[in-house]
Amino acid sequence: MSDLFIAGAHLLDPPALDGSGGLLVRDGRIAARGPGLAAPDGVPVLEADGAVLCPGLVDMRVSLGEPGFEYRETIASAAAAAAAGGITTLAALPDSRPAIDDPALVRLLRARGEETGSLTILPYGAVTKRCEGREMAELGLLREAGASAFSDGGHAIADSRLMRLALAYARVFGGRIVQHPEDPALAAGGCATEGELATRMGLPGIPAAAEAILIARDIRLARLTGGAVHFAHISTAESAALIRRAKAEGVDVTCDTAPPYFDLNEHAIADWRTFAKLSPPLRPESDRQAIAAALADGTIDAVASDHLPLDPDDKRLTFAQASPGGTGLATLLAVTLAQVHGGALPLARAIHLLTRAPARLLGSPAGTLDEGAPADLCLFAPDRGWQVQSGKLPGKAQNTPFDGRALEGRVLGTWKAGRRVFG
Repeated sequence: MSDLFIAGAHLLDPPALDGSGGLLVRDGRIAARGPGLAAPDGVPVLEADGAVLCPGLVDMRVSLGEPGFEYRETIASAAAAAAAGGITTLAALPDSRPAIDDPALVRLLRARGEETGSLTILPYGAVTKRCEGREMAELGLLREAGASAFSDGGHAIADSRLMRLALAYARVFGGRIVQHPEDPALAAGGCATEGELATRMGLPGIPAAAEAILIARDIRLARLTGGAVHFAHISTAESAALIRRAKAEGVDVTCDTAPPYFDLNEHAIADWRTFAKLSPPLRPESDRQAIAAALADGTIDAVASDHLPLDPDDKRLTFAQASPGGTGLATLLAVTLAQVHGGALPLARAIHLLTRAPARLLGSPAGTLDEGAPADLCLFAPDRGWQVQSGKLPGKAQNTPFDGRALEGRVLGTWKAGRRVFG
């Protein structure tokens, strides 16, 4: 583990740090950072030339192909894609095969992350056994084993009584329940947002209200129990409004969204593009604009990739039959920066949503440039352009909804505990 001095960087760790300076790494930790800092004798110097140096990104919603779906992706391939995207910490969803409903599996995933040398994996524990929504898992034991929060991944917790019990029980030890907000009965059989476009394309629709209905229910349950609920990948204006109101009332509610929901609208599925078939489905432009506004006004607490690797055969089907989901590790930063370049979001706010904010929601000390913290770092050029090309992305899975998209914001280097793992 070598020492390093990064000179001439735009240091960005909101809200604490935003300005030019240098950063010194010693023994894998941040020893000093700030303006006017000089490299000690004998320490290698990397000239940043004004590029942004921020904490390694923290991605709070990632499906890993392992265990059970290694043909789609492995932990090793996901780690490579994450490093290329500037991500050094991620939260792994539990709806794998087997589901992460056993403390031993939580410990295994954390250990497998350490083995990569480039990635910290913070596993979610399953709320219900096998993520089937019928019987609550041993949340306390999962927490003791290192579960960062609790979720059934892409499966909504539909049973109101079970959700109430989970919120109440998790509250005892400060746990957070992460919900996929979509009423499964209303969504059953659908594959696109219900409306004119779905009708013209002959696709079975999912009413946008399926998301808001479950959010409204769970806000009431959180108020009833005093528990903490987090809504993943919110995608509609109504959802944002409900969460905004609940926060103002003091309910312990948080949420994230993913880049497709503030960068794309439902017209991305035109020509039956299965790469753009996601869960939840893409929404009308008015919803996209509302989600972008909620990023800026603080309603949305974090941006997550919602990375879901799929095999080509999962997508080479008719639109209705194709599996929903898209990769997002390599594009998380650049698509978020598109909001910055478009003037909708300050750069400091964007980085906060990708680093310190999700880390705190997960109870992790990551996502900071504080002195003494592990040197998990991301160096990127915010204005350097590149084009997303399926088949040429890092990692195994290539099912990106942004295929062909021109973006600005290229990762130049990623460090994990002071060791360069990309660039």
